[in-house]
This record gives sequence, structure tokens and C-alpha cells, in this order.
Amino acid sequence: MAAPTIAPLSVSLDGLSASGSGATPALLGAMLRSAEKISDLIFSPGRPPQVQVYGQMIPVQVPGLTVLTPDDTRRIAADLIGDNKQAITTLREHGACDISFGLPGMARFRVNIFIQRGSCAVVMRVIPTAIPDFVTLRLPEQLSDVTKLRDGIVLVTGPAGSGKSSTLAVLLDAINREKYYHIITIEDPIEFLHNHKCSTIHQRELHSDTPSFDHALRSAMRQAPKVIMVGEMRDRDTIEIVLEAAETGHLVFSSLNTMDASKTVERIVSSFSPAEQQSVRERFAKSFRYVICQRLLPKADRSGRVAAFEILKANARTRECIEKGERENKSLLDAIKAGSSEDMQHFDGEIAELVRDRIVDLETGLSFASNPAVLGQELAR
Repeated sequence: MAAPTIAPLSVSLDGLSASGSGATPALLGAMLRSAEKISDLIFSPGRPPQVQVYGQMIPVQVPGLTVLTPDDTRRIAADLIGDNKQAITTLREHGACDISFGLPGMARFRVNIFIQRGSCAVVMRVIPTAIPDFVTLRLPEQLSDVTKLRDGIVLVTGPAGSGKSSTLAVLLDAINREKYYHIITIEDPIEFLHNHKCSTIHQRELHSDTPSFDHALRSAMRQAPKVIMVGEMRDRDTIEIVLEAAETGHLVFSSLNTMDASKTVERIVSSFSPAEQQSVRERFAKSFRYVICQRLLPKADRSGRVAAFEILKANARTRECIEKGERENKSLLDAIKAGSSEDMQHFDGEIAELVRDRIVDLETGLSFASNPAVLGQELAR
């Protein structure tokens, strides 16, 4: 299917010069008002300012910024970083940094600033000011059982931009509203802002509140939390401490950039040395409670995107698959299919339903499927 033609959007800076004082906040506000459902703002040398809507990049016509220069993107980056010395050091030493930025009364952003071809580029993920709910995100009803867990690991996985942070925020907010717990989050940067409700919740941001995930996690073990949320399990040390936290009675939420449940287990195990991998399989098999994988698919009517979820739950068969490794007829996918009566579900089954219900067209469904050939045969029948 041919991609739709994207017409540039036009904005006004309300009399402010594109290079004058206060221009960056005015520019961000004008871009946010240019369209609905904007997920990202992108600033790249040689391109106009752009917004991403339902996964498609749309240029924004801004007076004085027809095409961004390296000086423009450097100035925008400097305005966003401000006097954050840690971010400046990280950008200089590693070529990229993550920060948060807020427009009071309008929006918050998760910002990544990085160096490419010697100049700055900026990607800003728009974070909704209000935490969504199960209905808004169309989360499977059975995920409400996650709030009843007392310990273990719950992972939300998927590619970048698939809504993992939103799903984690919904699950955490449900616990915050229903349980009288102490909750600690460790994020890079803080995205959704949680207020104290029934629970007491503390949010810590990497670099400004703590030097590293593993340092914050080890500190959290002495801060009497019942629930710990780690924004992302990025390395072996973080995974090790998450396992320790779950094994000592905590309920731990985190995310991984993996495509499905099987790849999630592979990623965790492969983070350790060969000598440690069998022990990690056994520990994760005992500790995990849910692996929730998600993908966002464009709707057939192009009105937005819809989420498809794969849900792996802990039971005797899924634990065995993880502990002993996947074998013929004993894969995690086989276990998920066999666990449909326990509210497990797999991607291709959910995508098939979306195609049958005409929410997603066949071509899109096949392109997002784990096994397009098998899904095509099933839909043909």
C-alpha cells in the first residue's frame, strides 16, 4: 500500500523570533498545537522541524526555520539542557544524553540529544500530563490481575515507541490507587508523574537523583519498598539486582526492548556469562510472573494505531520452558497457546482477530506478524 502524502504543517511563533530569547519553548508549544496525537518532536540539521503522528514524520513550517542548521539544533539542545552539568558531560563523553523537559501547563518530554556527523540532533517524546487507564490504552482485561501480585517480576517489552512506558504507568497507577504500599521508581528520565494516592510513591531520576540504576536499586533494598519500578533493564548488573529484589519478596516492574516473550528470555539469559546462564534461567523461571509484549499496528482506516499484546504468565509449563530452554514442541509459544484458558495470548492470534474485525488490513497484519506465512494460511482458511 502506498504511503499517504504528508502535507507540511504551518505554525506561528506569536511574534517571537525563531532565534530570539524564549524561542525554544515557543517553538515547542507551537509545534504541539500544530496537530493532534503528536508522539515525538524531531530536530535534525538539514531538515525542517518535524512531528511524528501515528508513526509518520510530518514537516512543520516555522517562520525563520525553513531548514534547521547545525547552529539551530545546537541552540535548541543548549536551551533544553540548561545548566544540567551531568547531561553536558554525558553528551561530550558519550555522544548522547537523556533528560526530561517540561512546558508548564502543556506537556512534559523525554528528550534524547545526540551527536551525528559532528552536529546535534534532538528527539523529544511527548509524555501525556495525565496517566492513562486500562480502557484508554485498550489493555487486555486480564492484566488487572497484575495489581494483585505480591512479589516477582513483571516485564513490559516491545520495540521503541510501542507504549511500554504508558503500560507500566497504568499498572503502577492501579496499584497506587488500590494498595497501601511504598513504591519506588527509578527512571531515565522520569516520564509520568505519580502522586501519592493510597500508596506512598517516590520517583528517582538517573543522574539528578542517583548515579546509576544499580546504585539506586541497591539503595531501594534498604528503603522498605513493596514495589520497585525500574525504567529499563539495560545491563547485566541491573538484571542481577532485579532478580535479587524479586527473590527477597519485592514486586518489580521493568521493561526491555525485545520483540516477544521468547526474545525477552534470550536477552536476559545472554546478558550473563555462559557459566552463569543456567543459574539465571532457574532464577528467572522462579521469579517472573508476567512478560507482557506489545506492538502498535496502524489501523486500516489510518485514524491511528492499535496495540496487539502477547501475554506470558508463570505456570509449571512456562517455567519449565524457561528453566530448561526451548525445545521442539516445548517452546514458549507452544506454552502460551496451551495457556489460553489461563488468559495467555500470542501475537499472531491477536493480529488475526484484528484483521478479521477489519481494524487492521491484511498487509499490515502480515508485516507485523511473528510468523507471516502461518498467519496468512490461518486467515486464508
